[in-house]
Amino acid sequence: MKNIHFIGIGGISMSGIAELLLSEGYRVSGSDARRSAITERLEELGAVIGYPQKADNIPEDTDTVVVTAAIHEDNPELMEAKRRGLDIRTRADFLGNVMKEYGTPVAVAGTHGKTTTTAMISEILLDAKMDPTISIGGVLRDIGGNFRVGGRDYFVMEACEYTNSYHSFYPRIGIILNVEPDHLDFFKDIDDIRHSFHRYGENIPEDGVLIINKDIEGFDAVAGGLKCRVVTFGGDDSADYHAENIIYDDFARPSFDVCHKGTARRITLGVCGSHNVTNALSAIAAADELCIEEEHILRGLKNFTGTDRRFEVKGTLKGFTIIDDYAHHPTEIRATLNTALKYPHRELWVVFQSHTYTRTKALMEEFADALTLADHVICAEIYAARETDNLGISGETLAEKIREKGTDCYYFPTFEEIKKFIRETLLDKDLLITMGAGDVVKIGDELLREG
Repeated sequence: MKNIHFIGIGGISMSGIAELLLSEGYRVSGSDARRSAITERLEELGAVIGYPQKADNIPEDTDTVVVTAAIHEDNPELMEAKRRGLDIRTRADFLGNVMKEYGTPVAVAGTHGKTTTTAMISEILLDAKMDPTISIGGVLRDIGGNFRVGGRDYFVMEACEYTNSYHSFYPRIGIILNVEPDHLDFFKDIDDIRHSFHRYGENIPEDGVLIINKDIEGFDAVAGGLKCRVVTFGGDDSADYHAENIIYDDFARPSFDVCHKGTARRITLGVCGSHNVTNALSAIAAADELCIEEEHILRGLKNFTGTDRRFEVKGTLKGFTIIDDYAHHPTEIRATLNTALKYPHRELWVVFQSHTYTRTKALMEEFADALTLADHVICAEIYAARETDNLGISGETLAEKIREKGTDCYYFPTFEEIKKFIRETLLDKDLLITMGAGDVVKIGDELLREG
């Protein structure tokens, strides 16, 4: 029996692969910087996990070591694995090999919207009782986490473009939601990003299908010349799937007609916003490719109310509502705030925590423009993630740019200062959104807990 060791086993994707291997009888070990709910669950399932990362965490009988792009060359466990001559695999390569064991792998790619769309497709398959294996970049409530071990027929997964990791995936149904500038600490420019997504499409076999947004700028550079069949979705009737007659209920949840081959079906979503109409079109196209009956598509999409940190209503404090959202790209911010404008509120407040210095500097103007959709903005300090500050910018730099555009904006370097300001300033029926891919979610959680 093989022993697989995961360096950074508590990560959202690594933990899912580890859980799958445990279910199949493999011996699994791993390490992480600290104990978490994810690592505790894996320990309950039989994994042996060490804290923090150090060379002797790797068992003597280890066959393969799996690492992520976040692991540096000086990591003590990686250095030990190399010293011992162990088989070392990247997370993406390892997961790509796992995918090949499934009849129909479905992979969802795009600059944004991946988690929600993967969840939509998963909910449809679950409603149809197709027993999918699921790997998702967020917590899907109906499976109680980010991974579901199912049968061998269907594997639905989120495919991230960062470091070209999705080039290791070979889906039979591939989806591209959008292609925009992001991860510019890795990609050179938008042309490099388009080439990367085209390369992802090249992995789809000739008898497979790419489902792609026809509204992507530079569409032909992404979808042209592929050997697989191409199905499009988008905003007008030139796409294979498009939406008409969109209306919203009092909480910004859309209903619309999805038009395909001269027929129309009325769809009602359980999530908010016009951007989710687009996400749903791709999910419907994928479900049609899988020959899923209409009743399951309708029910799956209506019953899906979102994953954690995607326009997630956290609660109410002193009459104002707190919502949390993962948006960390200008397009995502616009989508979230346009949704919020349709949601009941007096004035719209946003606490925004930008994610990484390189992204903030490269898209500074776009961030500021998007955030002016709010009535008031509070900028937190930039979440560094994998970077160090060597670009001479901060959350205050972004706040100054937003103020220049005429929007009321504040900057506080600590969460405690932000919470104090919120308690003293927000009024009954205001709407507060904590926004970003870092730890800004703590602000809303702590406000509600502390009262």
